[in-house]
Amino acid sequence: MTTELTYLALVTTFTGLLWIPYILNRITVGKGVLHEVGYPDEETRLSPWAARLKRAHSNAVENLVVFAPLVVIAHATNARTPATALAAMAYLAARVVHAGSYAFAIPWVRTIAFAVGWVCQMVFAWTLLAR
Repeated sequence: MTTELTYLALVTTFTGLLWIPYILNRITVGKGVLHEVGYPDEETRLSPWAARLKRAHSNAVENLVVFAPLVVIAHATNARTPATALAAMAYLAARVVHAGSYAFAIPWVRTIAFAVGWVCQMVFAWTLLAR
């Protein structure tokens, strides 16, 4: 498997796991597992960090929709370069930093991490469109 596909798998796995902490928080601050696995009428109020992590998860999903096709198209068209390999690695790091800084409300870091992730997406787009 290529570096780009490996990091796509890692990014996807990370994104797929982001819901666990905020759901656990929902169970602990809500009315318990039985209440939360049903269809509660009211929304359980999350702890502030968990609410931020939930938003980070949504953002990660939204950005995976952009990143994943770019990686797959680069792979399918053999448009991989050392820059795309580095961009894939940096993208994973950026998403991890984004989620952590969002959850812990670290000023500036979240925005910078998001921007780094966007630049990584643009490396793939540029590589594909410049061919």
